[in-house]
Amino acid sequence: MATDSWAQAVDEQEAAAESVNPNLRNTSTAANASNSSSAAGKSEAEGENKTTDEDDKEDKAAQSLLNKLIRNNLVNNTNQVEVLQKDPNSPLYSVKSFEELRLKPQLLQGVYGMGFNRPSKIQETALPMMLAEPPQNLIAQSQSGTGKTAAFVLAMLSHVDPNNKYPQCLCVSPTYELALQTGKVIEQMGKHYPEVKLVYAIRGNKLQRGWKLEEQIVIGTPGTMLDWCSKFKFIDPKKIKVFVLDEADVMIATQGHQDQSIRIQRMLPKSCQMLLFSATFEETVWNFAQRIVPDPNIIKLKREEETLDTIKQYFVLCNSKEEKFHALCNIYGAITIAQAMIFCHTRKTAGWLAGELSREGHQVALLSGEMQVEQRAAVIERFRDGKEKVLVTTNVCARGIDVEQVSVVINFDLPVDKDGNPDNETYLHRIGRTGRFGKRGLAINMVDSKMSMNILNRIQEHFNKKIEKLDTDDLDEIEKIAS
Repeated sequence: MATDSWAQAVDEQEAAAESVNPNLRNTSTAANASNSSSAAGKSEAEGENKTTDEDDKEDKAAQSLLNKLIRNNLVNNTNQVEVLQKDPNSPLYSVKSFEELRLKPQLLQGVYGMGFNRPSKIQETALPMMLAEPPQNLIAQSQSGTGKTAAFVLAMLSHVDPNNKYPQCLCVSPTYELALQTGKVIEQMGKHYPEVKLVYAIRGNKLQRGWKLEEQIVIGTPGTMLDWCSKFKFIDPKKIKVFVLDEADVMIATQGHQDQSIRIQRMLPKSCQMLLFSATFEETVWNFAQRIVPDPNIIKLKREEETLDTIKQYFVLCNSKEEKFHALCNIYGAITIAQAMIFCHTRKTAGWLAGELSREGHQVALLSGEMQVEQRAAVIERFRDGKEKVLVTTNVCARGIDVEQVSVVINFDLPVDKDGNPDNETYLHRIGRTGRFGKRGLAINMVDSKMSMNILNRIQEHFNKKIEKLDTDDLDEIEKIAS
C-alpha cells in the first residue's frame, strides 16, 4: 500500500544512526516509520536473509516482506471465501462499500486516501466481524495483497478510545521489518486521526524503567512485546481491547515466537478481541491458532485449481551450460520478447549467466537470496518499470511477483528438491510468472543431461501436460506467443 521508493528507503536506512530513533517511543500516526531503522532492530530480522549455501531456499519472513514491499495494489483474487461462524445460526453480514461499516469520518477519509474504493473480497466478510459489538474473534487465511493488513488496522483504529492515553491494541509481527510495514499502514489510514498514536515494541527501543506508555497502539515483535507486558510493565495487558497476531505461519517457523505469543495472550482479558492471520493453514498453524483464539469465526480461501492452459511449454536439448547459454541467445535473438525471467538453481549459475548476457548487450537484472530484502524489492521495481528486460534469478523470485509484461519464462535449470527429485510446485510457480492477467505465456526448459530429461518427463506426468521439443521451425509460432 505504500508507494515509497524502496531504493531510496534503503539509502535512508543505511544512513540512519545505529541506535533506534528516539522518536520511535512517541510516534504519531502521521510519522514516517521508515526512518526508524536501527542495527539493533535489524537483529530481530536476521532470519529474513538466511539462505542455504546453494539452493536459495525460500525464507518465509523474507518472502512475506518482499511481497509487501513490491505490492502496489490489491491482488485480483478469484478464490472463493469460505466462512465458518462461531454461531452458525447467526446471520452472515458482508459489505460492498466502506460507508456501510459506519466508520468514523476521519477513518473513512483515511481508507479512501489509501486508494481503497471498495472492500476487497476478504474485507467484505472480515470487517463486519471485526467491527461488531460485542467483539468477535477471527482466524483468517489471506495471501499477501488481499487487503488483510488494512482490515485489521481499521479494526484497531475503530476500537481505540483516543481519550484514554494508554495502550489498547497490540499487534505482533514475526520480524522488525514486517512490524514497520504494519506501522506504515496505520500511519496512512490514521493520517486524519492524529489523536491516536503508535509505538514500536522492538529490540533497541529502550524505555526508562517505570515508564508508562501513552500511545494507544503498540506494534512489535513477540520477545520485546512480552518484556514490555511482563518484565518492564510498560503495558497493562488487562486494558488491551484488541490483540492481532499477523503472519502466523511465519511466526511459528521462528524459534521461540510461538511460546512468546501464547504467553502474551494468556495475560490478556477474556473480553479482548483476538485476530489471527496466516497465508497458509497447515496443521501446525491450526494447532497454534486454536491455542491463541478461543471460539473463533474462521475465514478460509477455497483453493482453485491452478491451470497451465494459457502457457505454451517447450524444451531445448543441450550438452552443457555453455550450450544452454548459446541456445538462449539464439532464441532471444530470433523472437521479440517484452520481458523475460530466467530461473537458475544456484546463485553461482545465476551470477555467471547474468554476466554473460550483459556482455552480449542485454539489459539484465540479477536477483538472489544473499541480497537484502529491500534491495530485492528495488530490483523488482526496476524490472517492473521496464528498465531491465531480463531478470535472472534463483527460486527467491518464483512466487507472488506479478509483472504484466513478462511474456517468456526460461528454466535455465529445472527445479529439483534437496534429494534431486522434481520440484513440481516450484515449477508451477516459476512458469506461472508468465501467462498472467489472461494473456498467453511461453515457458522454455533447458535440458542438458539424461537426468534433467528424466526430471522433465516426471514433471510432464505430474501435470499431465505435454512439453514439446523446440526446433528452429517452431520459432515463428513462439514469436506469436512471446510478442
